[in-house]
Amino acid sequence: MDSISQLLLGAAVAGAVVPAAHRRAAMLAGAALGTLPDLDSFPIALFTDDPVALMTLHRGLSHSLFVLPLVAWAIWALFRRRGGRVAQAPWPWFRAIQLALVTHPLLDAFTVYGTQLLWPLAAPPVMWSSVFIIDPGYTLWLLLGVVVALFAGHKPLARQALVAGLVLSCGYLGWSLVAKSMVEREAERSLAALGLEDARRFSVPMPFNTLLWRVVAMTPDGFVEGEHSLVADRRPISFRRHASDVDALAQVAGYPAVSRLAWFNHGFMKAQVRDDRLVLSDLRMGAEPDYSFNFAVAERDGAGWRAMPPQQLEWPWEARRRLAQMWDRIWEEPAAASTQPGGH
Repeated sequence: MDSISQLLLGAAVAGAVVPAAHRRAAMLAGAALGTLPDLDSFPIALFTDDPVALMTLHRGLSHSLFVLPLVAWAIWALFRRRGGRVAQAPWPWFRAIQLALVTHPLLDAFTVYGTQLLWPLAAPPVMWSSVFIIDPGYTLWLLLGVVVALFAGHKPLARQALVAGLVLSCGYLGWSLVAKSMVEREAERSLAALGLEDARRFSVPMPFNTLLWRVVAMTPDGFVEGEHSLVADRRPISFRRHASDVDALAQVAGYPAVSRLAWFNHGFMKAQVRDDRLVLSDLRMGAEPDYSFNFAVAERDGAGWRAMPPQQLEWPWEARRRLAQMWDRIWEEPAAASTQPGGH
């Protein structure tokens, strides 16, 4: 989730559980702790410039539910020995520090990026993918609660505002899971009509909302992609077929960078050849043909491929046009279309 949401969540949970006289200090500490796990990018960058490593090591150790409680305990013990507010109310502060840190990866897990909650176990990253990385519907309630609490100070209204903000923001997360289940049911029906009922798939909300969703399912020669609006759509999801160089991907599957990416993104990748290099795109973030993460992982070597140091590639895409189209798509169902098995 974005840094502002994490900062506000940390401030809200910390401020809600400490004594009133400590509330503003706890909110400041919670805001700092709420952003702490995402600082892992800096030490990772000190040890490698490999873009695949930078992507897949992020949200690892620093987001582990095995690690963060121990970090929280160490921080609490340090400040308790130093005296001050933590020593005056040790157990409320223990809860505040624990909550500020542990809620960070749990919130991240609601996005599609992938959060390694069980690090160092080899389980694939968790991606519940029910909210976009930035979603005002979640963040607004926390912001209002924190602002009111800052002005209310020691008054009971401060804690009430923080609790209300947390309840409403958590309620929004709950709604996002309900919305996702509705989309998944429709996706299952629509894919079954195409003979793709057993295809691996994922669904993810489009930017800044939980009303319009993108669904992707893998096929033997690539993938299909479609959208579903919970507001406007009454017909089955209309899927578009897209090709992927699955043969080339199979040839390089054993390369370390490729296997690492496949583990991280659950195999939701598109392979294409650009300038005699094999480029893998993470299908989870973006939409055809524009994706946030694209890596050149191999070079042509005769009829085959030769591993190369991974390079992250970017190409321009019209974000403003896409966002305008997305907004219209929430409220309007497009004309009927069909996708036939075997088409592109």
